Amino acid sequence: MTRTAAREIAMHLSFQQVFSRLTPEEVLSRELTPEAFEDRSADEPLYAAFPDQDQQAYISQLVCGVDQHREELDGYIEKYAKDWRVSRIDRVAAAIMRLAIYEILYMPQVPRKVAINEAVEIAKKYLDLEVVGFINGILGSFVRAECPQDAAEPEGE
Repeated sequence: MTRTAAREIAMHLSFQQVFSRLTPEEVLSRELTPEAFEDRSADEPLYAAFPDQDQQAYISQLVCGVDQHREELDGYIEKYAKDWRVSRIDRVAAAIMRLAIYEILYMPQVPRKVAINEAVEIAKKYLDLEVVGFINGILGSFVRAECPQDAAEPEGE
């Protein structure tokens, strides 16, 4: 499984967690299992391979981190989605942006450009191109305004 696939699974689980009223840990213990992946794999090829230990840790960090920082992440989304409240933004789009902003703020080993590009690529699978452009614009504005321009980007992912 690639980091891209792990990121997309984290988006699914984070999205699900918001609506299930379960804690991130409960969602992860229920959904991040070989049995759950096997059940989902018939309908969703993304779940054909079960993540290894490092990928499980990455998925868990994203799901728990997004939940822990949701208010802050939503604040950034609203700040750069001028005149849009998170509640008016497509729920999948919001989940994708939360994940990318979390990576940019709290996972310095992930280059900002990678976080944005991955968010855009995931969005292309689920959303109209207009919404994909909206996501790209918000994430680009966020990085330009909130991330020090002189900070060196980490090499690779």
